[in-house]
Amino acid sequence: MKIDFSNQNLPIPNTEFEKQVCSFIKDWFDESATVKVQTSGSTGTPKIFEIEKEKMRHSAKMTCDILGLKTGDSALLCLPVEYISGKMMVVRAIERKMSLVVKTPSINPLKDLNETIDFCAMSPLQVENSLEKLHFIKNLIIGGAAVSETLKDKIRQSLKSQISKSQIYETYGMSETLSHIALKEIYPNTEEYFKTLNDIEISLDRRGCLQISAPQLNPEILITNDLVDIKNGKEFKFLGRIDNVINSAGLKIYPEQLENLVKKEISNEVLYMGIADELLGQKSVLIIEGQKNPEVIQRLKKIEFPSKNHNPKELIFIETFPRIPNGKIDRRELTEMIFNRIKK
Repeated sequence: MKIDFSNQNLPIPNTEFEKQVCSFIKDWFDESATVKVQTSGSTGTPKIFEIEKEKMRHSAKMTCDILGLKTGDSALLCLPVEYISGKMMVVRAIERKMSLVVKTPSINPLKDLNETIDFCAMSPLQVENSLEKLHFIKNLIIGGAAVSETLKDKIRQSLKSQISKSQIYETYGMSETLSHIALKEIYPNTEEYFKTLNDIEISLDRRGCLQISAPQLNPEILITNDLVDIKNGKEFKFLGRIDNVINSAGLKIYPEQLENLVKKEISNEVLYMGIADELLGQKSVLIIEGQKNPEVIQRLKKIEFPSKNHNPKELIFIETFPRIPNGKIDRRELTEMIFNRIKK
């Protein structure tokens, strides 16, 4: 289904997803000043809350301005519309009067794509399965989960082989900030720090976690659990979530940094976790998606960790990680699986 927002005629939906999209569009143009949005639930209980349409319009404007999107451009929607990520794709298309191509969310949304698209948002899992078609997307933002170093390398290799002029960005944001508030370029340039969008102010709280002031998006200062390094007041590097930090023998281990290190050596999805230990307080355990593989274990031995204490004390293979509908790893369910296995 394709919707041209330069006019207000909605096509007749055929699939269940197309019906959901059309339903949201009707909600958007009704008299209500708010719309309902569901959080993903990847790190906590899913919640439904109402967001002012005016704030969503401002968020859409910030993204469209920084990417140079304009009336008549094309956009591809392939994310669930119950979440803010999918809703904001629709709102951006509406506000800039773009032509919106609607595809039912899947792990390979570009499979049948044979036309150039000006703008798209995807999850890392979708990108992983769409590498051969990425050159069709002029501006791609990737969100919902961190983009691994392995995937970044695959993106660069794929686009360089196609001599592509695409621009690819990793995003930072959450439901409360109405999608992303910062971008980090992956291709053609490689950036280490996220750069905040206009009208966004950042600072650290006493824990060293990111605070976000975005009055046009949320009236409250948002206090996150994300440990960051801030540079020149407008750029920041994500270090890890404070609630994921592993305290092992007095050493603070940031799982996300080690996960990136491991993913440079193996292609499997991985996750570090702290498990209670009488001697260490917590021991670091590396969870690896896939069947137990001697080759993977051998490659892990080649990794130069920051210190011997950063080496995982145990390896656990899980054939398939549990995921929520938008592709994120369901950390809560995975944690339960690990603790249940350890109890046995």
